[in-house]
Amino acid sequence: MGQALKDVYGKYFKEMLALSHAPAKIDETNVYQEANPELQKYMELILGENFLPGSGLGNVGNFKAFYDAVVNEGRTGLILMEHYTNLDLPAIIYLLDRHGEDWAKDFARRIVAVAGMKLNEASPMVRIWTEGFTRVVIYPTRSLTKVAETESVSAAEKEEEEKKARKINFAAMRAMDDCKRRGQVILVFPSGTRYRPGQPETKRGLREIDSYLRLFDIMLLVSVNGNALRINPDNPDDMLLDIVEKDKILLTASPVIECRKFRSDVLSHCAAGDPAAKQRTVDRVMQILEEQHDAVESARL
Repeated sequence: MGQALKDVYGKYFKEMLALSHAPAKIDETNVYQEANPELQKYMELILGENFLPGSGLGNVGNFKAFYDAVVNEGRTGLILMEHYTNLDLPAIIYLLDRHGEDWAKDFARRIVAVAGMKLNEASPMVRIWTEGFTRVVIYPTRSLTKVAETESVSAAEKEEEEKKARKINFAAMRAMDDCKRRGQVILVFPSGTRYRPGQPETKRGLREIDSYLRLFDIMLLVSVNGNALRINPDNPDDMLLDIVEKDKILLTASPVIECRKFRSDVLSHCAAGDPAAKQRTVDRVMQILEEQHDAVESARL
């Protein structure tokens, strides 16, 4: 049985807090946040200590083909990635960087993750674990829904929160456009949350992912096998109590997928006016990811 994250690496927290400079509150002026390389070093230390030999990239040629299409052909690129652990984003950057080839190192530097504002606002301790990586911060629909369903929040307060969400998300879309023009790659976790064993709804893709498919030329689906930072079943909402476990981590890439054709193919099987059509596109994404995950898992251990 592993130990809680704060028990193993709490000795670094004070140092990390001293290096942190990310904003504690998100508004439309600060949605794009560059990586803090001083904090990234600590994450690299954690991964280096807990990723077992054999960890690496699966279907490396697919990663390379996607990179070439973005960098050499000017295509706009989207990564949709399974989400099991708070190490998933650090893992893809870490494993690309350590793959050893120049293109992979450059690929790692181009990744910009879409992150919910909670990671900045929840607490300084949570913030330092995300600040090591470049992000575009959004106000998730799921979070706004929770506000709308809270009886203690007045109608006026709910309206104000909706305005705030619109401003933040509009700014985030503009920031993503800027990223695409710079040849950066946007990474999104289509489930919007980490998968919790026994809760299949946490593995369902968000309907909003359909909008991303309309904004990008190509996508790469990346499955995650292995988990070195597991949700603590006794404290599932406290990220600092996640359990550290050594494991072999494999990130496997699908072939490069044309977003427009993919979306068109899925929608062609939907009845006209089907209200669930957009959900069906992301359901197909999640199906491919799960099939890829299962194929790798059967051979991983």
